[in-house]
Amino acid sequence: MKNIVVVGSQWGDEGKGKIVDWLSDQADVVIRFQGGHNAGHTLVIDDVTYKLRLLPSGIVRKNKISVIGNGVVVDPWALLDEIKEIKLKGVEVNENNFIISDSATLILPFHKEMDEIREDAAGKGKIGTTRRGIGPAYEDKVGRRSIRVMDLRSESNLDHRLKNVLLHHNAIRKGLGKKKYKKDELKKQLLKIAPEILKFSQPVWLKIDEFKKRKKKILFEGAQGILLDVDHGTYPFVTSSNTVAASAATGTGCGPDSIQYVLGITKSYTTRVGEGPFPTELKDKIGRFLGKKGKEFGTVTSRKRRCGWFDGVLVRQTIKVSGINGIALTKLDVLDELDEIKICVQYELNGKKINYLPAAAEDQLKIKPIYKVFEGWKSPTKGIKNIESLPSNAKKYIFALEDFIGAKISSISTSPKREDTILLENPFDL
Repeated sequence: MKNIVVVGSQWGDEGKGKIVDWLSDQADVVIRFQGGHNAGHTLVIDDVTYKLRLLPSGIVRKNKISVIGNGVVVDPWALLDEIKEIKLKGVEVNENNFIISDSATLILPFHKEMDEIREDAAGKGKIGTTRRGIGPAYEDKVGRRSIRVMDLRSESNLDHRLKNVLLHHNAIRKGLGKKKYKKDELKKQLLKIAPEILKFSQPVWLKIDEFKKRKKKILFEGAQGILLDVDHGTYPFVTSSNTVAASAATGTGCGPDSIQYVLGITKSYTTRVGEGPFPTELKDKIGRFLGKKGKEFGTVTSRKRRCGWFDGVLVRQTIKVSGINGIALTKLDVLDELDEIKICVQYELNGKKINYLPAAAEDQLKIKPIYKVFEGWKSPTKGIKNIESLPSNAKKYIFALEDFIGAKISSISTSPKREDTILLENPFDL
């Protein structure tokens, strides 16, 4: 038995959906362990496109169990809409193949409104959130006032919990001149959907223990990327949860000994959505080319992604922070038409060369990248399934990248399609 954690090694949008779907063919269980419906995973299977937000990527495969762990914040209405949407595409979602942790925190309407209020008020200082209430929901969780899935079982308990959380939020809303939320109306809305949510609810930590005893292969699926981790990312321009691999244990209720391999999904260049530092960002025609060729628009928000050269310094750092064992390199084909390609191998800050991303945002914004330049291959790689068939300059780029970041490249994706993958090392076989 081998259990694998899949994380994004950059700012998210690395192509985790395809890789998780591909790996889930060999897994028995796929578990989401953090984030919310701000994380979009796009899968293309038999020319059908699935855009998932909360549902684990394994849901599109038959005879797999998909799980939402306690570390995820769940918008119950968004989840039910997503289930309805994917069922229309012929995907089965029922109590036998889908589980929600009974201790997962719920995102409620006032969380989304608070997210919007803060972003609008921040002006130039905005974080660039997806405005879906993720941050405020995590704040309530840490503040010990959140509504969890289990609270939907009892009307009297739900009433008490809503009274507690609204005492906090309505005080803030009053100060901002916003209308107060009515407890009874919100309780009515929650009780209406409670049966549909509760039928999937189970203690996930107990189920994982059962899966382990039965020698099931578990795939832990992360959202966003390590550079958006609330502790290890480009703070404060980060998400509100821990996106590193270690979060798979706390976000599901299993020990760290449950994880045998960490796979980092890594784009062949770099992108970022929203605000914040981006040392290798390209605001020229090459940046625009990468965005157009790579179809760099958010799955959830359709926001345009910022594009730049591959930042080897950052990926090398995230590999160390998250304990990444192997890299799945994606979107290689996007680079096919470029005359030259660059990898950032060092930074310059205040006239000094450094080999890591400093913690302070003001320093991150001042950084100047130092590049190593590679000759482009000017030849199509889309759909190639064998590394020997790649152009020689593409192989030079890949091997140089692998050598610099200090982690083995286990697979290379050459198109969004599941079958267009060069497999160099199968994590489940190690």
